[in-house]
Amino acid sequence: MDLFIILIPVIGLIFFLIFYYSKKQRIIRKLKRLPSSKITSLKTNEYVKLTGKTLQLKAPLIAPFSKRNCIFYTIVIEEEKGDDDSSSWSTVIKDEKIQPFLIEQNGDYLLISPEDSPKNYTSYLVVDSKTSSGIFNNPSPKFKALLNKYAVKSTNFLGFNRQLRYKEGIVEIGEEITVAGVVRWKTLSEPIKGYSYSKIATLESTQEQELIITDLPKTKVNKS
Repeated sequence: MDLFIILIPVIGLIFFLIFYYSKKQRIIRKLKRLPSSKITSLKTNEYVKLTGKTLQLKAPLIAPFSKRNCIFYTIVIEEEKGDDDSSSWSTVIKDEKIQPFLIEQNGDYLLISPEDSPKNYTSYLVVDSKTSSGIFNNPSPKFKALLNKYAVKSTNFLGFNRQLRYKEGIVEIGEEITVAGVVRWKTLSEPIKGYSYSKIATLESTQEQELIITDLPKTKVNKS
């Protein structure tokens, strides 16, 4: 009994630390510390946070499962391992694609140019689509097609369905998102439709400050 009493707060502390240091919570805490800015008031080298609607700069990406147009998507396919008494989820596939885009705020524009190699941003996207399969739950044709695309087998060596789950987060065109980064000004190599200037404000990352992208609601990332 004494051991059980000791273990309860220890287990509670472990769960709290996992929650507190998750990527989502770290991003929320960092964004809440920043005041909300307007594009018209941006100053060079300032680390700022602002919220606006996304606009595409080129042909949009297509989300793998939902097939919706977007400028950013993240997906994960996981498999449950173990038995009923002790099981956990392991990542089978993790994929993320993003392209340069604009943030529009009351007719003013900001350029965001994320890069994959080396990665110059951190992000958190709300899960928009999910599906699963299991022993008594056949994958839908749509999920089966996606598994085939990523060369993931839906059955194990005995022919039984694998216990798989899928999560997809996307940033749609026109969706309101929040971004943070260091303000720089960039000379445009090509004109942007609806934008008449040769230079545009952009947010970048530095060694000290991250470029952050999230579609969490404004109420989550602003001080209450």
